[in-house]
Amino acid sequence: MEMYKANDNRYADMVYRRCGRSGLLLPAISLGLWHNFGSVDVFSNFIQIAHVAFDKGITHFDLANNYGPVYGSAEENFGRILKKGLGQYRDELVISTKAGYDMWPGPYGNWGSRKYLMASLDQSLKRMGLEYVDIFYSHRPDPQTPVEETMGALADIVRQGKALYVGISNYNAEQTEKALAVLREHRVPCLIHQARYSMLDRWTEPDLLPLLEQEGVGMIAFSPLAQGMLTDKYLNGIPENSRAAKSTGHLQREQVTEEKISKIRQLNDLAKQRGQTLAEMALAWLLKDGRVTSVLVGASSVAQLTDNLKALQNTAFLKEELQTIESILQ
Repeated sequence: MEMYKANDNRYADMVYRRCGRSGLLLPAISLGLWHNFGSVDVFSNFIQIAHVAFDKGITHFDLANNYGPVYGSAEENFGRILKKGLGQYRDELVISTKAGYDMWPGPYGNWGSRKYLMASLDQSLKRMGLEYVDIFYSHRPDPQTPVEETMGALADIVRQGKALYVGISNYNAEQTEKALAVLREHRVPCLIHQARYSMLDRWTEPDLLPLLEQEGVGMIAFSPLAQGMLTDKYLNGIPENSRAAKSTGHLQREQVTEEKISKIRQLNDLAKQRGQTLAEMALAWLLKDGRVTSVLVGASSVAQLTDNLKALQNTAFLKEELQTIESILQ
């Protein structure tokens, strides 16, 4: 396999959005390596996905310590992708990773202690062959550890030069407010909040999004397609090879209810009228909100990735369309 060379016109079509009140711009669509980049997946497939992503202007690659399966394998594989040519563009890449969920046995391989966060990031850097990441996240709040300890560790990680920016993920509005205040005392701003957000999951809207806007913090949405439910995959029930058909997945069969399928069908009809697929419309619907810096998509194939990117061709909604969407989602 010859050395990768990026597309010269890679910045022509991507839209870049400012992350809160920071100096950092992120692509409107970022690539998440939660699924499809682990040791059980095919390297030749995901290196191709990563290359096409960058060729299309996706500069942001989002990982976590335990992405795989097995734990750590997504980072290892991303390290291999960097070594095979993508790494020559390191200064054009925004690479993020996280710690906060189960990673290794015992009391220091989980949650939010300084001990765990520091050790985890060192391991992540080693796996990816990097000197620093661009963004390091506390992956979830730890009810047993003082927020001062978790945020203090993030601030020190920036001072040590191991991350350029820090963020938080899965924190509710109240927890976010406390975390931001502690980081402010350390004079290390919180760059970004990564939260689950989609048409079918709107918990961020009442309190969290207004808070992030007020505080000048960016927001990146994960699971924007609700684990595949906001695609044409479930229009006729649950197909054999889908995530919901697997007993192990994050999307369980019982979550795909008749009521949800009926909503998905109605949304799909509206998407068709807009000249979009349901997935494109679901991504566009999130991006219509200026408070959303970027949406994270996963991709199991190059075709799926390029389809998702088509969402950027139409992110404007008529008032009537938004009203229709609200009435469907009620």
